[in-house]
Amino acid sequence: MGSKTGSKRVLLIAAHDSDGTFGSALAQAYADAARQAGHDVQLLALDRLAFDPILHHGYKVVQELEPDLKKAQELITWAEHLVFAFPVWWGGVPALLKGFLERTMLPGFAFKYQKGKAFPAKLLVGRTAQLLVTMDTPPWYYRLVYRAPAIRQMKTTTLEFCGIAPVKTLTCGPILGSTADQRAAWLAQARALAARL
Repeated sequence: MGSKTGSKRVLLIAAHDSDGTFGSALAQAYADAARQAGHDVQLLALDRLAFDPILHHGYKVVQELEPDLKKAQELITWAEHLVFAFPVWWGGVPALLKGFLERTMLPGFAFKYQKGKAFPAKLLVGRTAQLLVTMDTPPWYYRLVYRAPAIRQMKTTTLEFCGIAPVKTLTCGPILGSTADQRAAWLAQARALAARL
């Protein structure tokens, strides 16, 4: 638990343009409500970090972490609750988020290979996560027809793979053509989720 009774250390990772998008407004609404509820909130805007998003040699060669990625790992270690705010592009997560995950969620940090075992040890156990997802596809169609690949990638094959659970999801869409009332309702949902941490 955080320093105050009932408070948590929250890291909000904004994986899109940090200004002017509905996704950024959603992230800000969550962060504001979490702070109002007494939680310690840090914000990491990926578009403001300086790093190479390409893992050039996989795990064969150690690729030195840039200062911003070292700080990001420190914040992930510090956090008890991780919030990822991102849009769905081409059915998946944005390239910047994918690159960030590939560069930071490394063996020895997020998981550890175990000799003679099929699955690695999970090194980020004890943390929970929330996904704040925006899209222009109707969420029901994305889930039933496309089978929600971005959400499955984030929830199952990334966060839970490293021991982060439970992972909850707020899906907002379609953003394109949405009304002011719809957007206000989504922002209210994000605030409510943060207030219930």
